[in-house]
Amino acid sequence: MEIKTINASISVSPQVSAEEMRRIADQGFRSVICNRPDGEGADQPNHDEIEAAAKAAGLEFRYLPVVSGRVTDEDSEAFGKAMEELPKPVFAYCRTGTRCATLWSLSQAEKLPVADILASTKAAGYDMAGVVRRIVNGGKTPTDRADATYDVVIVGGGAAGIATAASLKARKPDTEIAIIDPADIHYYQPGWTMVGGGIFEAADTAKTMGSLIPRGVHWIKSAVAAFEPKDNAILLDGCRVVGYKRLIVCPGLKLDWHKVEGLVDTLGKNGVTSNYRYDLAPYTWQLVQQMKEGRAIFTQPPMPIKCAGAPQKALYLSGDHWFRNGRLKDIDIEFMNAGGVLFGVKDYVPALEKYVEKYQAKLNFFHNLVAVDGEAKKATFKVAKPDTDPTEVTVEFDMMHVCPPQTAPDFIRVSPLADAAGWVDVDQATLRHKTYENIWSLGDVMNAPNAKTAAAARMQAAVVAQNVADDIDGRSPTSLYNGYGSCPLTVERGKIVLAEFGYGGTLLPSFPKWLIDGTKPSSLSWLLKEKLLPPVYWKAMLRGREWMVKPEKVTVR
Repeated sequence: MEIKTINASISVSPQVSAEEMRRIADQGFRSVICNRPDGEGADQPNHDEIEAAAKAAGLEFRYLPVVSGRVTDEDSEAFGKAMEELPKPVFAYCRTGTRCATLWSLSQAEKLPVADILASTKAAGYDMAGVVRRIVNGGKTPTDRADATYDVVIVGGGAAGIATAASLKARKPDTEIAIIDPADIHYYQPGWTMVGGGIFEAADTAKTMGSLIPRGVHWIKSAVAAFEPKDNAILLDGCRVVGYKRLIVCPGLKLDWHKVEGLVDTLGKNGVTSNYRYDLAPYTWQLVQQMKEGRAIFTQPPMPIKCAGAPQKALYLSGDHWFRNGRLKDIDIEFMNAGGVLFGVKDYVPALEKYVEKYQAKLNFFHNLVAVDGEAKKATFKVAKPDTDPTEVTVEFDMMHVCPPQTAPDFIRVSPLADAAGWVDVDQATLRHKTYENIWSLGDVMNAPNAKTAAAARMQAAVVAQNVADDIDGRSPTSLYNGYGSCPLTVERGKIVLAEFGYGGTLLPSFPKWLIDGTKPSSLSWLLKEKLLPPVYWKAMLRGREWMVKPEKVTVR
């Protein structure tokens, strides 16, 4: 007997025998549902035999036979009713457990998020791709007709999505393109570090989504529920179906605030802040200005995260303010990093270490934030140093800047597009999906081993736009992504270490060394970050103007 747990209320199993009912009761189950019709297999016991044994073991029993491959809406309704009526936890069985998992999925369609249903069944070993459209439709059988079909559909209206749409529209003006995104506001997220440092105003980092969608591109203001790549279809909330000839996936990633116990309850108060949220970045600057003495903690979770330098950028700008105001001698700065190095590309580390020394910051590697007690101003970290047993330490703080754990969005992680870790599975050079040839991905959501930054998306947008245009023309891809990413490390007000690198940590500077040496702090780099990059973002990148973007080309031999 192989029992597979879907959640705390239900587990499923292949065919069981009457003799196993006592064992099922001993494991804490209180009810049994049989979804396999009698006589389906020659070696199959009748349900009444099992029912008698179940009742003898003190279990309630329900017989809900379902023909294999023919789960009706009425079947799922009956299963849902049984789940409401029977004492929990419930043990359900059929020939393989698949019918039980399918019935549960459909019966919970209006009670649980689609992503949660797909994740639970996937973890138990059951793929619900065949009924995902019904799940999205509230458990009911929908029509198979697409509500709309486009030449190219782009999932995500962030930096990557809008830039790709604009670049593709410039190459292929007659192409019917649609962007799917439910958000009303588009944010210039690279500016939030500067908001937290008192340089930018938060309002200057936000514009309405409608004002940025490229002319001639359709905007579908909805959330994606699921993908059906074999049918070239996307399911939206409410079971609207959008068809496509080619698909580009770039919805960004998920900030998993809830993964740290107590964090959500204290964000924005008790001295706990984060530049990773638009509404909290101003609070960072408020705390920095108010702080006269005490301990300031800056955290960084395990990779991957977007803008891996952002946690320490907050440290440097805060430390610089305290240094300039003569308060640094009374403030202890600690950097709690779940990783083992200050920065992933070693060429930039010496310059950064000088600023760590200037601000008298203590580096604590392999420290991962797991819990926060805001009212008590205490933070707990799991310490997992190599070749040692993990421990936990609790540290008091007066101010704490948190970088949250980050994952792919739920609807991506449970989709057929994802790799084992939940990220969209692409070829790292062409950014084309490894399984589905008419799908591409870019930005934070895909699994190429590059830094997740807006600068990376700017380069990727040009690569994907060109390769999709090539595909429309019936050609092989001609543009390659070299892993380029940029991280302007704001080491002090007025100076930046401009880290630019590609796959494997290869340095990929945009400027000659005599103008900007990226491994050293530079005033010119600060000018670039403060004055030039915001208009480049709004007026060039999001409008398809690929300034200073030169993707590598496929070499024909």
